[in-house]
Amino acid sequence: MSTPTDTIVSLRESLAQVRTEVGKAVVGQDGAVTGLIIALLARGHVLLEGVPGVAKTLLVRSLSQALSLETKRVQFTPDLMPGDVTGSLIYDARAGEFEFRKGPVFTNILLADEINRTPPKTQSALLEAMEERQVSVDGRTLPLPDPFIVAATMNPIEYEGTYSLPEAQLDRFLLKLVLDIPDRDAEFEVLRRHAAGFSPRDLTAAGVTAVLGAEQLTAAQAAVMEVGSSADVLAYIVDLARATRRSPSVKLGVSPRGTTALLAATKAWAWLSGYDSITPDHVQAMVLPVWRHRIQLQPEAELEGVAVDAILRSVLQQVQVPI
Repeated sequence: MSTPTDTIVSLRESLAQVRTEVGKAVVGQDGAVTGLIIALLARGHVLLEGVPGVAKTLLVRSLSQALSLETKRVQFTPDLMPGDVTGSLIYDARAGEFEFRKGPVFTNILLADEINRTPPKTQSALLEAMEERQVSVDGRTLPLPDPFIVAATMNPIEYEGTYSLPEAQLDRFLLKLVLDIPDRDAEFEVLRRHAAGFSPRDLTAAGVTAVLGAEQLTAAQAAVMEVGSSADVLAYIVDLARATRRSPSVKLGVSPRGTTALLAATKAWAWLSGYDSITPDHVQAMVLPVWRHRIQLQPEAELEGVAVDAILRSVLQQVQVPI
């Protein structure tokens, strides 16, 4: 059953208003805001990469408030245990039995701060929650709330005391968004707001209000699923993926999971843009955020300073675009 046109228009307008609401607290990160909304629509997870102080945490908190969603934050550290994320069994002396106490993963948007600072054992516990949207404990399977996404942050300049995410886990993230230092005008606006009394700890005082709820978001996700895709555009996605595998600088190219991820993100972006079906332009817009973390470079290419984004731009130029 297709979503009524009036409902679709209303949902798009509400999501555009979400970006406006987040902009009341976060300046100069419009691309990251749009990326998070696309991830929510496509039911995917997001990797946020940026130096400290570019509003990664504030961005997630502001988005949660504008969408009336619950959010929790976990600071990943070397001594963090799986139970600290998913929950653990606690003995209740009065009842004489073990009781499961839910961890912070039982939320709508989980902010996993500096995910690469925790050991692989804890990373793998989060992996099940991300992929299966459930937690297994003591022989029981507990579903996570819907919607559920993980927004994980990484610091690109600090590697001491970190644990590299395995390729299998990186592949589970729909998007990798790079948050750069804002330009001069945006940085001036940040400072001006703070001088006027803005507090990142009080989003309500900043005027961030809820304009959408979980039910409307579910309806938007259903509408995104109805976005069409022609055989020519699907073949274009496959050709792009195969081109990454042939690049001499690439050790491991985009997998078939990467092509399905690109399709999902492209559908969300096309729907947000007001289209009923995807076009090559939508595909090209999503290639970098969807594929930049799925490509492994040859050691010599890394030594030469070759950037994955540059390889993807080259692939986009080389592969013929369907007319």
